[in-house]
Amino acid sequence: MNIREQYMWRGIELALKGMGKVAPNPMVGAVLVCNDRIIGEGWHQAYGAAHAEVNCIASVRPEDRALIPESTMYVTLEPCAHFGKTPPCADLIISNRIPEVVIGCKDTYSEVAGRGIQKLRDAGIKTETGLLEAECRWVNRRFFTFHEKKRPYVILKWAESADGFIAPAGGTPLMLSNHLSQKLVHKMRREEDSIMVGFNTAVTDNPRLSNRLWPGKDPVRIIWDNNASLPADLNLLDQTQPTIIFNYVRTEETGRNSWIKISRQEALPGILDKLHQRAISSLIVEGGTKTLQKFIDAGCWDEALVIKTRANLQGGIKAPLLAGAKPVACNQLATDQHTLYLHE
Repeated sequence: MNIREQYMWRGIELALKGMGKVAPNPMVGAVLVCNDRIIGEGWHQAYGAAHAEVNCIASVRPEDRALIPESTMYVTLEPCAHFGKTPPCADLIISNRIPEVVIGCKDTYSEVAGRGIQKLRDAGIKTETGLLEAECRWVNRRFFTFHEKKRPYVILKWAESADGFIAPAGGTPLMLSNHLSQKLVHKMRREEDSIMVGFNTAVTDNPRLSNRLWPGKDPVRIIWDNNASLPADLNLLDQTQPTIIFNYVRTEETGRNSWIKISRQEALPGILDKLHQRAISSLIVEGGTKTLQKFIDAGCWDEALVIKTRANLQGGIKAPLLAGAKPVACNQLATDQHTLYLHE
């Protein structure tokens, strides 16, 4: 790994500090280097707050500020060139007379889409793109999916027994995964915008879909309830978190609960479109099998985390079938095996 890649990896490390805090904005990290010494670092810390480039320049110590016009900025994503919740970062770079900018990947969002790079070059700033491009795009896979595919990034997640079942016969609630896996799942919930279950899971398991085992915000809860017939006393309708109930019957707002009517013929595309309209950039689908299989069969998923446990149920509700999907990572967490699949 050369020194320039090391600086970009540091930018990626900084960008990931914004996980679960900046959506629907991208996670971005920036590093300012002069004579092979980092003099400034920053990342986008919260939605609506200062961008990475702003925080990076602001972090430069007073005794190093004279070095800014002699420095190179490494930034994981193309600097913005438009006024949003904050001024354009490209203008800030120009005004600070930074002579060179190395960019991990271009921003395909229509308000940027090369304009930031062009503005820098028009100002005479040496601009390089594509350093660790694949890695930088991976960091913001939710952001790119949201803008390029006009839908949230979809993560499927379930735990299954060693013999391939997700619940005993009759659907009796049973926690298959161990405590460490449960904590990891709650960490996932903190990192994503929303989480979905189907009607049967909502009624049988009566989950809360919060991230009480990990600090941070709770996701927006989503329920797919065809007939809008959920019992009113469910935990999911307790008004503690914003909750959306997609159904074929009515549209109605009651406190923090929203019933949204969708077309029966275009149910899944309709759900994803409505979530996109609400600026929800990522979705975890947790169950049950029917709901998960609908996403799989439609090809509307990006990642799947399958937690294989040591339990043997010897019958019950079969786990979803990920036909043709190839695992990209496999890890052991105490008694549970975690396998990650990516949708090709």
